[in-house]
Amino acid sequence: MLKIAFDKIFKHPLDKNHRFPMVKYELLPEQLLSEGTCSTNNFFGPTEIDEKIILDTHCLDYYQRLTNFQLDKKELRSIGFPMSDVLVKREKKIVQGTLECSLYALKYGVSMNIAGGTHHAFSNRAEAFCILNDQSIAANYLINNNYCKKILILDLDVHQGNGTAEIFSSNKNVFTASFHGQKNYPFRKEKSDFDFGFEDGVTDKYYLSVIQNEIPRLVDAFEPDFIFYLSGVDIIENDKLGRLSVSLNGCKQRDKFVLNYCKKNHIPLQISMGGGYAPEISVIVEAHANTFRLAQEIYF
Repeated sequence: MLKIAFDKIFKHPLDKNHRFPMVKYELLPEQLLSEGTCSTNNFFGPTEIDEKIILDTHCLDYYQRLTNFQLDKKELRSIGFPMSDVLVKREKKIVQGTLECSLYALKYGVSMNIAGGTHHAFSNRAEAFCILNDQSIAANYLINNNYCKKILILDLDVHQGNGTAEIFSSNKNVFTASFHGQKNYPFRKEKSDFDFGFEDGVTDKYYLSVIQNEIPRLVDAFEPDFIFYLSGVDIIENDKLGRLSVSLNGCKQRDKFVLNYCKKNHIPLQISMGGGYAPEISVIVEAHANTFRLAQEIYF
């Protein structure tokens, strides 16, 4: 069964200026239910993650200042929205959702988080709407509890996973791979184990050829027994923060390749949604919904 992490608190309107479409977290499950891709049995509501698990990834000083609302003005500006108790609770539930999804993926082959993909959160600081790094925390949990030995974090969001790269910079059990816009945020990039930067305006043919050639090569070389996939849809043409020109169908073909590849090679797969900032919310929801439709089609 496809298990999907979702909680009403995920819908918290983070951006009061409505610059970014946070409403997608509400519309996406509604779309999946209304069209029959999923039923209510597919969804589960995570609790807040245990802080001991968080501290295997994030520094104690940072975590305490975060939860006690003691971040300074510069740190708050880096986050991009006002801090609140609701926001911290939301982030803790998202992280717990990804952790539980990883366990469901071990059981069913794949599992998904409606939210997550907070790859700009570093071990000791928050950045760009990310305050706790969900897939990094879950990866450390799997390794620390002997569920897995070697993990690949595959980041296909248009922005480099700089926080994830920093967290695992000296960890040989986790391989970080980021395929992103070379000239896009973050403008000072960290060094992942593998980075591929696309030039602005890249379209389907070249984008998909890189993905389809490089991912099998990376998997063959590292031989992971688990993959975390950040399936950002901000690669789509006209995305407000994207700068690439991949079509909606090209984005779907990307996800189809990743899911088919992991299923064929028997590699458990956890998927977090990541970014998507197209001018029309219907396009964002459709792009994300394609990932869930493919998971149901390919695995179940």
